[in-house]
Amino acid sequence: MADDPQRNFRSAYYEKVGFRGVEEKKSLEILLKDNPLELCNSGSSRKLCDSLTDLEKLSTFSQRFPLPSMYRVHVWKVLLGILPPHSDSHSLVGSYRKEQYQDIMEALEVMRFIKSSTPSTHVYLRMFQLESHMLPRCSEISPPDQENEDFLSISQAMEEIVEDSVDCYWLIKSFISQFHTKFGDSVPHLPKSLEHFLSQEEPGLLSHLKNSGALAQLPYHLWFRRCFAGVLPESSLQRVWDKVISGSCKILVFVALEILLSYKIMLLGISRPEGIVKFLCNIPQENTDAIVTKAIDLWHKYCGTPIHAM
Repeated sequence: MADDPQRNFRSAYYEKVGFRGVEEKKSLEILLKDNPLELCNSGSSRKLCDSLTDLEKLSTFSQRFPLPSMYRVHVWKVLLGILPPHSDSHSLVGSYRKEQYQDIMEALEVMRFIKSSTPSTHVYLRMFQLESHMLPRCSEISPPDQENEDFLSISQAMEEIVEDSVDCYWLIKSFISQFHTKFGDSVPHLPKSLEHFLSQEEPGLLSHLKNSGALAQLPYHLWFRRCFAGVLPESSLQRVWDKVISGSCKILVFVALEILLSYKIMLLGISRPEGIVKFLCNIPQENTDAIVTKAIDLWHKYCGTPIHAM
């Protein structure tokens, strides 16, 4: 749809007076109400095309605007494929997801992999392993390795965001699966991207990190493998995950970049690499919302703002 000058004026006015997102919330509601199956009348290929277009619109919206908290979980479920794009099927598919969740739980209980006292995050891990055909033998169970620790960390953060246990499991599973599938080849290159953008924004800090030996030891696994789970409080973390779920792992680079920029003075005052790493693994939690906001601005600055077509 062509740009509406009146709509653009209203959006600018709302943002100026502190009601940012009023028009965007209305647009999201329209997207969520659209039923692509009702729009098509010429066969399955057209239906698929309409569904994909609907997902693209929702993805673009999520990358361009902040998601209202009341819609966040629902939008995540659609973008991750837990629910189909067409709203008429949501109730039926949701009931199937719940039944499948209960079946997996019962199977693990029968096999004595879980019991009532098992922490929920470990239950989600065993469920994921069973569905992925990676469940170890009971006699071979060992302490979690690095990959499982990443899973548990993301699970713990997701639990703080999502109340319903069924939704929580499917979101954890789908988020981690999508991340590995879409971005697995890109993750090893994110530290080099961070170095590049840091050289653009603050070359003096980059030199300090290199000279101190800290650059190679930065907590990349927390930033880029756990997507800042355990680093940022959930109120800030979910805004980062909005962008990852909607298709960008590059946002992780700019969150890391903004953390470095925000604590530049503190970091320049630390000479030992272990001191720098310790600080970055436990950053203050007071101003993380501002950090994420600035990181998103940097992301748009370097990567552009997606065009939102309604």
